[in-house]
Parts: sequence; C-alpha cells; structure tokens
Amino acid sequence: MKSLFEQFGGTYRKENNYVIPNLEMPDIANFEIGFYGQRHLYFLQNYRRVTYINLLTSGNLNEYLVEIDKQAQKRFFRIVEQMKQKQEMTEQLKAINPLKWTQLMNCIRQQANEIIFAELIFN
Repeated sequence: MKSLFEQFGGTYRKENNYVIPNLEMPDIANFEIGFYGQRHLYFLQNYRRVTYINLLTSGNLNEYLVEIDKQAQKRFFRIVEQMKQKQEMTEQLKAINPLKWTQLMNCIRQQANEIIFAELIFN
C-alpha cells in the first residue's frame, strides 16, 4: 500500500539505511518582495504569528507577499490618480508652481500610503 505522500506523487531516496522523502523547496529566486510586501511580512511576524508560520511551513509565504505587494502598488497608483483628479492637479500647475505641485503630491502620496497600510498591510 502506498503512503499518502506517494499517492500525491512523492518519491523517496535511500540514505544509510533510511528512506528519506525527496522534497524540494519552491524556487524563491523568482520572488521580489517590494516595500509593501516587506512591511506586511514584519506585521505577520510580530502580530499574526500563526498566519506567518502557516504560510512559511506551507511554502506559500513568498508568493503571498509578492501578491500583497502587487495589490498594494496597484491600489496606491489608483488612489494617487483619483486624489490628483479630485484636487485638480494638472501639468499646468506643475509648470507654473513646481513647489506647490510637489507639496500636494507628497501629501497625496502620504495619504495613499496610510490608506493602503490600514486596508492591506496592517490588517
């Protein structure tokens, strides 16, 4: 009778009179975890320990963090664009008063980050 591991396609190798399962870790070289993913990792490690351990032991942590990072970036750019339109920030303002435009953009970006942190990263 096959073990559950073998039923799901697992194989074994023999080393020094022991039978050891052939396990492979997922290729983590393809995962680039950005700013938001790293912040969410910190949150999981310190405030959602069980979730962190479950993702880590299942081998899904990096993939999960990359997905969170992508979602957060998309949301960030969408929020920034919506706020720019609402405050009527134009390229004309940028040309006329670049200091004012920079001030408004920094404010918008900070507000967008706070929204993302509250909704996705620290939740």
